[in-house]
Amino acid sequence: MHRRLRALLVAAFGLAGGCHDFLDVNTNPNGPQSVSANLYLPPMLHWLVTSPLYDGRFVGRYTQEWTLPSLTLPTAPPTTWDRMGYDPGSDNGGEQWRDVYWSLGQNLVDMNAKATAEKRWDLLGVGLTLKAWGWQVLTDLHGEIIIKEAFDQSRTTFDYDSQDYAYQEVQRLLDSAIVLLRLTEGEGAVDAGYLAKGDHIYNGNRVKWLRFAWGMKALVLNHFSNKVATYQPDAVIAAVDSSFHDNSDDALLQYPATSTDLQDYNFYGWSRNNIRSYRQTQFVVGLMNGTQFGGAVDPRMSRMLAPAADGQYRGVDPNLGGFGALTAAQQPFNFFGYAGTGGSGLPARYIFADKSKLPVMTYVELQFIKAEAALLKGDQATARTAYVNGISASIDFVNARNLDAGQTPTQITAAEKTAFLADTNIVPPPGNLTLSHVMSQKFIALWGWGHNELWMDMRRYHYTDPVSGIEVFRGFTPPTNVYADNQGKLVQRIRPRYNSEYVWNQAGLSAIGALAGDYHTTPLWITQP
Repeated sequence: MHRRLRALLVAAFGLAGGCHDFLDVNTNPNGPQSVSANLYLPPMLHWLVTSPLYDGRFVGRYTQEWTLPSLTLPTAPPTTWDRMGYDPGSDNGGEQWRDVYWSLGQNLVDMNAKATAEKRWDLLGVGLTLKAWGWQVLTDLHGEIIIKEAFDQSRTTFDYDSQDYAYQEVQRLLDSAIVLLRLTEGEGAVDAGYLAKGDHIYNGNRVKWLRFAWGMKALVLNHFSNKVATYQPDAVIAAVDSSFHDNSDDALLQYPATSTDLQDYNFYGWSRNNIRSYRQTQFVVGLMNGTQFGGAVDPRMSRMLAPAADGQYRGVDPNLGGFGALTAAQQPFNFFGYAGTGGSGLPARYIFADKSKLPVMTYVELQFIKAEAALLKGDQATARTAYVNGISASIDFVNARNLDAGQTPTQITAAEKTAFLADTNIVPPPGNLTLSHVMSQKFIALWGWGHNELWMDMRRYHYTDPVSGIEVFRGFTPPTNVYADNQGKLVQRIRPRYNSEYVWNQAGLSAIGALAGDYHTTPLWITQP
């Protein structure tokens, strides 16, 4: 084994648990005692894409992607999440916590150990990327998390690690994954066919996983934008350039929608009944109906958002009870395109059909990350090119998702796309691109699925950025009546998962101040100077 690879493996497994002899007493005479390493992948890839959607029902209300008005009580007050609060004694907002520590958890440790023993470097590269993803999404949502002791089976309480450490660990894992995913067939047991048996995202394509790891690297490096001493826009741009080439590289999961338990259905689809009562907000409608972009109506609006019975596009104000002053004919339909909670057996829209593919990362997202980094560097030309690429590819992404399940909206035509990109309210003349262009268009492109990244963007720019006075997210207004426990402050993190932490690990929580009622308003390390 090459010295570099040996050192990489030692580093990659520095935090892994030891042997698990206790499992020997739990053998199952009716089932296999050993699972092929590649067969661990399918459920983990399912949760890679799906668990952010679970929490997105709540995170998406912090970012005002959508809101949850009462369909039966017009004067019902806004929910806790619409007011930047939380639900005490509940696991709401804790699905990614559960899936990183449990659904992936020891399964990922075991898969990586087997891949190492069998020298399956491509599978191990994917596994280390999944490990990095888990720590990254958790620390971005929750701040301090448990890493060093996470899989120490001798413990019943666990100490939290700093967010600084979490980000170091994420980068170390990604660097290791990138080295491994560069290895080709003939080096160890790298085998596209073997990987493909469990890989329901890229079908064993090692190069696409390598680009995914670079994309994660770009995203993570870009989160350092408030830390001037360590933020490196050139490194962000280089990582993006090593990542996705176009929309064909998007990390998409397909939902066949065939199982009787609905588990292979799109989490957002009508059949799963997870968002039937949710509605779009004024904020996102204002970004697309011309209000915030000089009258330029976005052609994606009629393909992504839902009209009302009168054919007009409106959003709900999350500050008001129910639908506020909107009449029945003015209230926006649900995301499937129907009144109330309707839509059973009917064509849906955009990413909300039972069979719509959903992403965990896209070329579009990465182009906007590149545009932001270039702007912060002062490189207007690079920023403008990436910005245009992002909008153009977003339109193509919307068209593609509206074909996944035979939905009803018509395709955005080439003429519509050209006219939109030619509007100087959308794409200003060279030298005039601003962060409010980039971040607001990124919000549109990631609306409905990129909840984690959108919330990180808002916190990085302090929601309305009182320091610079620049409204980065055009038209965004924080809630006027925040949750009582906030003590007037805006939300900055989600409290750790209730059932695993507040029930069983209060000693660990106490050490980081998480027993305080306003802990969720404590700023993250990554968003501070």
